[in-house]
Amino acid sequence: MDHPVHPAAAAGAATGGHLSQRQILTVLSGLMLGVLLAALDQTIVSSAMKTIADELHGQSLQAWATTAYLITATLSTPLYGKLSDLFGRKPMYLTSISVFLAGSLASGTATSMYELAAFRAVQGLGAGGLMSLGLAIITDVTSPRERSKYQGYFTAVFGISSVAGPVVGGFFAGAGTVAGITGWRWVFLVNVPIGLIALFVVNKVLNLPTTKVHQRIDFLGAGALVLGIVPLLLVAEQGRDWGWGSPASIAMFVVGAIGVALFVLQERRMGDAALLPLRLFGCSEFRVATIVTVIVGIGMFGAMLSLPLYLQIVKGATPTAAGLQMLTLTAGMMISSTVCGLVTTKTGRYKVFAVVGLGLLTASMFGLATIGVDTPVTVVMGIAFVIGLGLGASMQTLTLAATNDVLPGDIGVATSASTFFRQIGGTVGAAVFLSILFSTVGGSIASALRAAAASPAYVAALARHPEFAQQMSGGVDVNDTSFLKTLDPVLAHPILEGFAGSMRLVFLIGGIVAAVAFGVVWLLEEKPLSDKSAMERRTSEAEGAAAEPAV
Repeated sequence: MDHPVHPAAAAGAATGGHLSQRQILTVLSGLMLGVLLAALDQTIVSSAMKTIADELHGQSLQAWATTAYLITATLSTPLYGKLSDLFGRKPMYLTSISVFLAGSLASGTATSMYELAAFRAVQGLGAGGLMSLGLAIITDVTSPRERSKYQGYFTAVFGISSVAGPVVGGFFAGAGTVAGITGWRWVFLVNVPIGLIALFVVNKVLNLPTTKVHQRIDFLGAGALVLGIVPLLLVAEQGRDWGWGSPASIAMFVVGAIGVALFVLQERRMGDAALLPLRLFGCSEFRVATIVTVIVGIGMFGAMLSLPLYLQIVKGATPTAAGLQMLTLTAGMMISSTVCGLVTTKTGRYKVFAVVGLGLLTASMFGLATIGVDTPVTVVMGIAFVIGLGLGASMQTLTLAATNDVLPGDIGVATSASTFFRQIGGTVGAAVFLSILFSTVGGSIASALRAAAASPAYVAALARHPEFAQQMSGGVDVNDTSFLKTLDPVLAHPILEGFAGSMRLVFLIGGIVAAVAFGVVWLLEEKPLSDKSAMERRTSEAEGAAAEPAV
């Protein structure tokens, strides 16, 4: 029985795989809904997690709900990329949305933190394909020359999510009930209507010519990846609590190293059928772009976690207010990604944006290393704007470079690999930099308190509040800083300065890491951008193979 062919698919096939701008925007509408699911979920959940943990009586277990999601999302990312190369983008994208939807619905019914962690793991299994496959599909239907122009839409979705997420999450977390359902459960249930719309739109509009590849699935490689990545992600998330030199942490490092070694050996053995073909690293653009992406992930994601903490702890902003104050970073990303995309489409040049973007990122990180308790919020917001300019210019350019010179059949795995390595870098950076922050903040506060003791104003304030000295006798509980809001400002100032001092150290190290990425990106070889999309190239190859006479 013949199946009807969607107009977009028919048009694409009839024109050698080329789609008009209108057809591309139609496909993009479905992709953006999927990306919105992944981006919005992260910001909503993070702002509401403390309330959720209180409701489920599992404050000490809340990290596992985040860790479970992170592990499955990271592991599934390269799997979706490879499977989409083998079986087509649409079925895998629909699968990722469906799994994410099921995990969201289950998370909204959780009755304990253990259940929530398990259901968040299911969510992560779906989330792994939402962003990476969205980028892979855009790579399929657009040429490298015009791709940056469309990637700006994804940046816009992330920008909207970064602002709306904390606001929506805070609203649901603070609401008693909404439509007869406990408020915090809507943090997850809100994904259901969005996911259903995404399923409908993607199923309707994402009908593109695909060529299925008959190839073995690298199950052993997937198993080795699990063995290598899960222990390393676990120790990255839990190492600060366990102790980096504890037997548990050392065991995780050893098992992870063995798993990574086995993964490399298996990928070499599988060749083209590998989950992550090692020949990709033979391409200089992919290799350099991947290295820079990991370094940027370590420096940027790790240090940037401290900026919202600075706004909330040192400047006293609420989570929602801090999210709004970070809006300048989002604005910078949207402006630079849009401008860089248009210029790249017109000129074909792109390396300059990666260099300038990382230069701005490095300078702004060093700028954050100078902020203190009395630094005006407007100055911090201005530096955040420059960070956004740097990220918008560099990140989409690195993704473009990583996929510019790979074979059409490797688009899915190359795109997902770029996302995968960025997630790995971000996870490592978050673990290392937060560990630096919280391991040094106690000493920074102690030094600030000793310096304040010489101030007559501080001594007078201490005399007015003798209970404060008793409270500080056991040190400052850095896990609960809520007491600072009601504390005498004179007494609070040295504590806040201690936090600011440790944050300056984090930003300084982040700037050094960004400077390393800035140095490496100069090695990026700028190859001409093709005017043909991956789909057009596959169609041309197929037509060429069909035209060859049989031997």
